[in-house]
Amino acid sequence: MSELKTRTAKTLKWNTIDRVATQALYGLSGIILANLLSKEDFGLVGVLGVFQAFAILFVDSGFGSALLQKKDPDEDDYSTVFWFNLGVSVAVYALLCLSASRIAAFFGAPQLAAMSRVMFLTFVLTGLGIVQTNRLMKRMDVKQIAIADLFALSISACLGATLAYIGAGAWAIVWQSVALAGLRSGWLWMTGGWMPKAVFSRRSLRDIRHIGLSVFVSQFFNTLFLNIYQFVIAKWYSLSMLGSYSQADKWSKMGSASLSQILTSSFVPLLAKVQDDIATYHRYMQRIDRFTALLAFPALTITAACGTHIFHFLFGTKWDTAIPLFQILCIRGIGTVFISLYSNFMMALGHGRQIVTVEIVKDSTTAIALIATVFSMSLEALVWGQLAATLATWAIAGIIAARTTGYSVGALAKDLLPFASAAAAAAAAIWAVPVPTGDISHWLNPVSLAGLAIQAAAGVAATFITLGALRVPEMAEIKEKALKAIGKQSKV
Repeated sequence: MSELKTRTAKTLKWNTIDRVATQALYGLSGIILANLLSKEDFGLVGVLGVFQAFAILFVDSGFGSALLQKKDPDEDDYSTVFWFNLGVSVAVYALLCLSASRIAAFFGAPQLAAMSRVMFLTFVLTGLGIVQTNRLMKRMDVKQIAIADLFALSISACLGATLAYIGAGAWAIVWQSVALAGLRSGWLWMTGGWMPKAVFSRRSLRDIRHIGLSVFVSQFFNTLFLNIYQFVIAKWYSLSMLGSYSQADKWSKMGSASLSQILTSSFVPLLAKVQDDIATYHRYMQRIDRFTALLAFPALTITAACGTHIFHFLFGTKWDTAIPLFQILCIRGIGTVFISLYSNFMMALGHGRQIVTVEIVKDSTTAIALIATVFSMSLEALVWGQLAATLATWAIAGIIAARTTGYSVGALAKDLLPFASAAAAAAAAIWAVPVPTGDISHWLNPVSLAGLAIQAAAGVAATFITLGALRVPEMAEIKEKALKAIGKQSKV
């Protein structure tokens, strides 16, 4: 168990390094592109993103997650899933290429035909790296994944920025995406130390089919209802409005999506190893639940409350229409993180049917919210509907997870309460502190940066004060580790 904890700590460390560093590079690239490209350019790529998301989903078909959940997958399992992924990716790419002209005609944008044939290469290239990634995650050896992400993103970001600067428009994002997928998979193949065998085992597919199919169905509907807003906005609103929504959605997800990915890759393999010891499983659940709350509640709330100064510093006033959307979506992100976490708790125990149930609940509430708000022709109304649907799903997912795992609803709520209180105190502190505005018409404005720094400092201070007053045990652990780090540094 001591060795398992050590491996988990190393996995968490490298996953965190990976996500923080890649999000920093991704963010820098996004800032440059957002200032060089138009809303219509982002709208065009947003349309292609809908089809790309479904294509990647079909390529994996849930088998990657099933390999993570399986206690001891063998080489036949890995090779079988690899060949399956490869065959599906080629078939789906061919189908989408044949449909490129129809896609362009449907959205009234002729340039989408050529763009789609290039952009859709990304899911083929991504598919080549799925098993390589899952093998490393299963071994809780994610250092090479982090390096691959940093290597690929550094080069592709430079390529995208260069193409945008010389006037390539939406093509800059297309080629950046292709380069990112290709370089990442290429690095994993060169350093992963694994080659597939010439094996396609029906036994392997049969063993992981149950959980794989459940994850696929869950992810299918999740992808459908995450992207249906982009589809609706592109078809019935405008590409410019889709550009604003895409920017708000992208920047809001940088925190929530990264946190969900860190938790999945760090803790699902750990939980799968103790799935036969329910007392230990519950103890780990509590630690993970509280750790997630410690990160998600304050971070995403502070980000939302500072949203105006964040956008004015990064973009000037160019993307002001995206600011209220960004703030609402950040709060929605808290619910998204916990819905994903509860699904991971159930997945680690092999309860695929319950995962599908949670997804059906989420999609049903999303559909109701969409129907209720779509005719308003207001992006803000659409996003408020998303938030309401997410909160409802979060509550129901908690009940299902509690019944499935035996960890009570009351215990789940108790885990979250102090951190939600700290987040509320942080938001109140940010809104109460007066900040300078200055000339916000230009990006990288030092006055906007000063205002952002003041707001963020107020939010962080309020968070720590509240958690300290509530005597949250995690604060004592943070203090102890900080003192140890300072002690080691002073000895050096």
